[in-house]
Parts: sequence; C-alpha cells; structure tokens
Amino acid sequence: MIYPRYTGHRHTKPKETKMIYVRYKKLTDTAMAPTKGSTFAAGYDLYADTDVDVWVEPGETVNFYTGIAFEIPDGYFGAVYSRSGLGIKHNMRMPNCVGIIDADYRGNVMVPLFNDGKEPFKVLAHERVAQIVFQECPGVELYKTEELSKTERGTNGFGSSGRT
Repeated sequence: MIYPRYTGHRHTKPKETKMIYVRYKKLTDTAMAPTKGSTFAAGYDLYADTDVDVWVEPGETVNFYTGIAFEIPDGYFGAVYSRSGLGIKHNMRMPNCVGIIDADYRGNVMVPLFNDGKEPFKVLAHERVAQIVFQECPGVELYKTEELSKTERGTNGFGSSGRT
C-alpha cells in the first residue's frame, strides 16, 4: 500500500469539535494564566505560582499551587496530568498520576511533584509544572443489585487477557 507523503496539513476534512468555555480566575497577582503550547495541544499548561526557585530532593514530594481557580461547566472535569518533558528528562512526576478537578471546585489548583530521580531538581519560579485537559463526564447513578450480567471474562483480573 502506498501512503501519501505527509505535507504538514490534514488530508481529511477536519472533525467538527464541540467547544466548551471554561472561566478561570487568578487568585494572586503572581499567578500565570494557563497557556497552550501549540495549536493542537490537548491541554493547557499550568505554572507554579512561586517567585522563588524550589528544590525537590530525590524521593520528596513538593506541592505547587498554581494561583488559578476554574469554573468548569457541569458535565465536565479537569484532568491534571504531568508534563512529559519533566518526567522523561528530569524524573519529575505527579505522585497521584492524574489529579481530578471537579466541576464544583473553585479553589486554588495544586500540583504535587515527586522526584523519582537520584539528584535534586530545581523547579524554577513560574515554571510549567503540569497540564490540564478538560474532559466530558457523563452523569452516572449507581444502584445496588443482587446479580450482574455474565461476560466471557467474568472475574478474571490482572493479566488474564494476555502476558501483561
């Protein structure tokens, strides 16, 4: 099969995307507004709201406030993810992997960073420390039952569908 050479533009009609509007508030004079790294970036970068550099020792977690609060629309949540560059290049990650910002939370968004490396790492003042992606969240209501439907997998858990 022959594939068309990539020329830097999309070969198909762009998918129409649903636009949501998320309000944010700077809680301090020093807070940095969230930014997108590129046109097609999925998330907005979040910045440490600190005027000084902060050292994170190996095995240590330091909490960085962003100085930003969001008004996320009903039916959505904000997922706060580690920045891949911090993880791959500097062994810095969020210890909880993904932070969830619920639609009804209006407080200062905090980013915990854990140093997985063997050397101290300096987080610079106002450095990008995480990214937030706004995702749709369906309404769910749980109800108790005595029986669940049967599936081929059943109760087979971790590793049951293959080697890993």
